[in-house]
Amino acid sequence: MNDERSRALYDRALSVMPGGVNSAVRAAIEPYPFFVRKGDGGHVVDADGNRLVDWVMGLGPLLLGHDLPDPVQAAIQRAASEGPMYGTPTELEVDLAEFVVRHVPSVEKIRFVNSGTEATVSAVRLARGTTGRNKIVIMQGGYHGAQESTLVEGDAEHPAPSSAGIPQAFAEHTLPVPFNDEAAVREVFQEHGDDIAGVLVEPILANYGIVHPVDGYLETLRELTDDHDSLLIFDEVITGFRVGGLGCAQSHFGITPDLTTFGKIIGGGFPVGAIGGRAELIEEFAPTGEVFQAGTFSGHPVTMAAGLETLTFAAENDVYDHVNGLGETLRAGLTDILADQAPNYTVVGIDSMFKVIFTREGPSRDELEAGDQCEAGCRQDPDCPRYEYCPKNAADVKRAETERWRRIFWGEMREQGIFLSQNQFESQFVSYGHTEEDVERTLEAYKDAL
Repeated sequence: MNDERSRALYDRALSVMPGGVNSAVRAAIEPYPFFVRKGDGGHVVDADGNRLVDWVMGLGPLLLGHDLPDPVQAAIQRAASEGPMYGTPTELEVDLAEFVVRHVPSVEKIRFVNSGTEATVSAVRLARGTTGRNKIVIMQGGYHGAQESTLVEGDAEHPAPSSAGIPQAFAEHTLPVPFNDEAAVREVFQEHGDDIAGVLVEPILANYGIVHPVDGYLETLRELTDDHDSLLIFDEVITGFRVGGLGCAQSHFGITPDLTTFGKIIGGGFPVGAIGGRAELIEEFAPTGEVFQAGTFSGHPVTMAAGLETLTFAAENDVYDHVNGLGETLRAGLTDILADQAPNYTVVGIDSMFKVIFTREGPSRDELEAGDQCEAGCRQDPDCPRYEYCPKNAADVKRAETERWRRIFWGEMREQGIFLSQNQFESQFVSYGHTEEDVERTLEAYKDAL
């Protein structure tokens, strides 16, 4: 595969940008990232003309794919043609707010911001401001953007910054616990409950291997936050309007958080974030409350138009049937391939998300034949012969063969024209622009690469 132009572009980029990129994950591709020239349906064409089936979809925002339906395209062009932005409210942001409030169970009011990171920063500040408490519980390996309160590693007894530039004094207000570990989170609340402002959690650990919650775990978080007058904050930047359709993952799992952060799909591919929740909580944002939050580009008209028309199109057409059906076919096909070629590896994902985790241990072929397993992605089913081997938290995913995935497998897939996420941890996404032919081609590539 020819990469001459991408190599030249990266050489130029290194001279003017740190690492040659504007987001660290883009540099994960070695020896250098390929540069994309355009998108086309469920595909991208890179700077050298190579055409790839795209399962990255901008890391999740592109529910409809690269070719936007006519009404979505028209709405974006209309908003852009009428002026870039105004510094005053527009009807579009009211329309999108009403749409989200109408469809997401926990959201009574919403504040739009400009990124998922800005949404989680604001949600943490709101939790602290409304409760008068300092500490935030997070999941080890969970990702909530590039912000000081969550770039923390270690455990609840020994939290430490995971990035330079974050004071240890900041990290001490963050309590990391393993995802799916009920005993650990109960112990943290027993020790620090009076000073816990909230629990910030992805309902599915979506940025670290798509780890499904074990039965009862999210209910435990809801119970503990209720008992201690803390807030349960769902980070649905990735799962929002992808898992569970228009009701989001909280609707799928039947759990109502106090606050929810959004991003990605809610902006239809343009920069966006949002914080939604109970009216009395969201009203604590300025100007009605004491928690300051503001932004010049918040509620940007082009973003609002893109988000509203994307979600409206999804509501009025077969978008979720299409993407979830292809996702099911992909995961089922991958499950069959792994059973034959790599029974220790694990298929994960739900609805239109999928991934293969290169787990090091698994049941034997005889065990798989003797009992039913999750047919299209791990669901943490105790009766599944894979249950004890499937990742339950970020540490389990990290113990997988992450270097083999990144240094060998990813390149093999690209050579066959398949663009997967840049590391073992990031999810892969199905869009409305993908076809059954794309799925078949991808499954064949997995067979060859594995």
